[in-house]
Amino acid sequence: MTLQPGDKIPSATFRTPTADGPANITSDEIFAGKKVVLFAVPGAFTPTCSMNHLPGFIELNDELRAKGVDTIAVVSVNDVFVMKAWEKSTEAGGKILFLADGNAEFTRAAGLEADLSGAGFGTRSKRYSMLVEDGVVKSLNIEDAPGQAEKSSAHAILETL
Repeated sequence: MTLQPGDKIPSATFRTPTADGPANITSDEIFAGKKVVLFAVPGAFTPTCSMNHLPGFIELNDELRAKGVDTIAVVSVNDVFVMKAWEKSTEAGGKILFLADGNAEFTRAAGLEADLSGAGFGTRSKRYSMLVEDGVVKSLNIEDAPGQAEKSSAHAILETL
């Protein structure tokens, strides 16, 4: 069942790159008592993700934070080393929290997985963005196709704040 506005974020442990190497971070650490924008991409370094989706969250970072957003995070069904390389290549460190959901545990628990086997990707995440307040989903914007980044864009989530 797909996560809906009003639902609590599923409990999960992600891996995130840090200066000291990969670290675990739980959904409670990310969402409890905070206003968080979470967006998901089917794959780090893929064209739509790198050229259309992530850049908007970097560009609108200050505007989102001015609306009370504590954390802006991106999640992908990639390993933490891929997420670290993507963070470094985009120079988004300090602006975006990069979360690796390598086994798609969070993605499946949220009902937001996508079978992209036809493209050789296997199980990945649907492309979406959501606003979460104190662990509860306030809005959820899911794209109809993985190559689109309009409903789930930074501009779209900014309009919900």
